[in-house]
Amino acid sequence: MKLFTPFAQRSLSLRNRLVIAPMCQYSAVDGMPNEWHHVHLGSRAVGGAGLVIVEATAISAEGRISAGDVGLWNDAQRTAWQPITRFVTEQGAIAGVQLAHAGRKASVLPPWEGGHPLTAEKGAWQTVAPSAIPFDAHWHVPQALDAAGIAEVVADFRAAAVRALEAGFQLVELHAAHGYLLHQFLSPLSNQRTDQYGGSFENRTRLVREVATAVREVWPEQLPLWLRISATDWAEGGWDVEQSVQLAREIKTLGVDLIDVSSGGLTPHVKIPVAPGYQVPFASRIRHEAGVATGAVGLITESTHAARIIEEGCADVVLIARESLRDPYFPRRAAQELGVSIDAPMQYQRAW
Repeated sequence: MKLFTPFAQRSLSLRNRLVIAPMCQYSAVDGMPNEWHHVHLGSRAVGGAGLVIVEATAISAEGRISAGDVGLWNDAQRTAWQPITRFVTEQGAIAGVQLAHAGRKASVLPPWEGGHPLTAEKGAWQTVAPSAIPFDAHWHVPQALDAAGIAEVVADFRAAAVRALEAGFQLVELHAAHGYLLHQFLSPLSNQRTDQYGGSFENRTRLVREVATAVREVWPEQLPLWLRISATDWAEGGWDVEQSVQLAREIKTLGVDLIDVSSGGLTPHVKIPVAPGYQVPFASRIRHEAGVATGAVGLITESTHAARIIEEGCADVVLIARESLRDPYFPRRAAQELGVSIDAPMQYQRAW
């Protein structure tokens, strides 16, 4: 059963091909992870996943989606992550982190409070973007980044990667999906710049390439670097799968080892044909046409479905998100359902 075979990249080897996807918890204060994150992430490692990726982790205070986002923009946050990564690693999983900047989708309430843009009374902050185009009606108008602002974003990604290593993470994923800042630069719908960061495909992908290069310069050669993208905006005139294939071809030459393939999030009110595995064809196409490893994600809730994705060569790993919120031990359940024996912590062995 290939789903439960190791997956090696550079010097790392995931014990299996089930990955816990980054899922925001909106539960931090001043970017600091706490007991909730320790238990949430630790339980998924105990649950048998090969890799546990921490939620979108802001590279700067202004890059947070909400005031409850975790971060890696200062050394106190780095130190707070250390016991969490240590526990995840002790359970046999790889500890990964997704580095992110929310761009124009920053400064919002958490989902259980409606997810709407913050007001000044609620602590709103100035958002930034490639162009001064709000995400939706009644949203903040972001400030278009100038050259100095773009350089600062690149430097912040680099600095966060250094802290990620010091925090004990062994894998970094760059977040260029779901309508956040790097994705905003990729898509013509949100990027209407006329300088070297807008217009052509080469210009719109420049920031992603600069960030990947900067991070790879400080991220150890022996450790993997991943990139999450939205393969399509699901909107006419937007970013699409053809451009995703081309970006994947180019980004792998800069030291990116896997493309984590999601979709959407750039614009509201689009029709997305959501169904189990609806994004898997994008992962398969990028894998075969760009010649780079991929991860498949999106309503994958059954063990047989996850196994089939790997067996059919559609992707190299399967990322589990909401199903792992419902069941932190999904990898153990999947192994049992598929007739595979995997190690359990000695404290739990009498249950297996």
